[in-house]
Amino acid sequence: MSKRRITQETFDAAVRENMEEFEMDPDEALREAVEQFESQGVDLSCIVKVVPAASSDDNQEEQTHEVLQALESLRIGNDTAALPDATADIKCFTEQCSLGFAQRYLAAQKGAYPVILSYCKKSVEERDCALAGLSALAALTDGQPDLLDKEGQQFLVDVLQKYQADSSVTCVAICAVRHCCIKHEQNRQDLVKGGMLPLLTRAIMRHSGCAVLVKEASWALRVMTFDDDVRATFGHAHEHAKSIVLEHNGLKILIEAAKAHLSNTSALSELCATLSRLAVRNEFCQDICDLGGLKFMMTLLADSYESPELVRQVLSAIRALAGNDDVKDTVVNAGGVDLIVIAMNRHINNPAKQACMLIRNLVARMRNYCQQILELGAEALICQAVQTHEDCGDIGKAALRDLGCKVELRELWTGKHGSITN
Repeated sequence: MSKRRITQETFDAAVRENMEEFEMDPDEALREAVEQFESQGVDLSCIVKVVPAASSDDNQEEQTHEVLQALESLRIGNDTAALPDATADIKCFTEQCSLGFAQRYLAAQKGAYPVILSYCKKSVEERDCALAGLSALAALTDGQPDLLDKEGQQFLVDVLQKYQADSSVTCVAICAVRHCCIKHEQNRQDLVKGGMLPLLTRAIMRHSGCAVLVKEASWALRVMTFDDDVRATFGHAHEHAKSIVLEHNGLKILIEAAKAHLSNTSALSELCATLSRLAVRNEFCQDICDLGGLKFMMTLLADSYESPELVRQVLSAIRALAGNDDVKDTVVNAGGVDLIVIAMNRHINNPAKQACMLIRNLVARMRNYCQQILELGAEALICQAVQTHEDCGDIGKAALRDLGCKVELRELWTGKHGSITN
């Protein structure tokens, strides 16, 4: 059952009542209000849990929070101030939105999106002002992709075309694109139709030396392949992945970008994650191998045991490639099984799930590899992962089953009257 919700005004009124009627100090009044509403089962995730500042105008109580004060200054400045003067206001707004989702949600409820988009369009010819506006737009839309409309979609495409040579503006614009596409299928489809994919791949090629931009653009490409919007009956994740590969040379671009950032584990992790999302067809898996991607990942795995997150993403990418039976042979013959077992030994928790899934993929339709994997001690490591890592329960047992090991499975329901037990 969903939790009850209240407005920011209701919460602020409760805090003020605690201070005025019960003479509590501000911190105690805030704490009491939070406890009161939570005890009633109210969801406060969208509430700014800060004592509102005193307002000299009783009719403007909703503007007592700093994010709303910044928004009001920006709204006034949009109409009266020159761009450099309004930039200070928009930077203040961005800082407030960066504090948390509650601030962003409150700003959106008070009409922030059209104000920010208006500033962005007004400032597009001034580089520094455009950067400030895009930063505000990216901050506001984080977790709120529904805010983006057709006008905003076209603006993002236009600004990426206009500032192709500017890595800073491009990076922030791509961040806004990513925020607007997470859990929003329609935005993804509209932006792809508007020409977003070539803008992302070209950004990686043009600014291949900028690790932050490469990571951001790769992340945005990966988001375009998501199927995470529960409101959409049918998604275009597979079509987008094919388009990135076939029409925009995405595999080669990403592999070359990875080779250019060998010392940046954050960028490498994202690039590997994106490659795994693009390995959606048998021939794409083979293409990645032919382009040197698998060899690169194997080397990366051998050299990066100290970075659990990178190991996890590399294992996930190799698992995706191992959906191709020819790739399985390449992985095993190149010593991949040894590397997987070593990775599980080093990091029994973080990459364990990916390692179990990879082992399953390697032995699927290739049972001749089971003995080799077992001789390296995989059974004990998988059993340990199942016991210590809750995410590995079913996957680990499935890996043991596929390896031919004895697995104790619980029968949760026998068809008799009664409920399923945990």
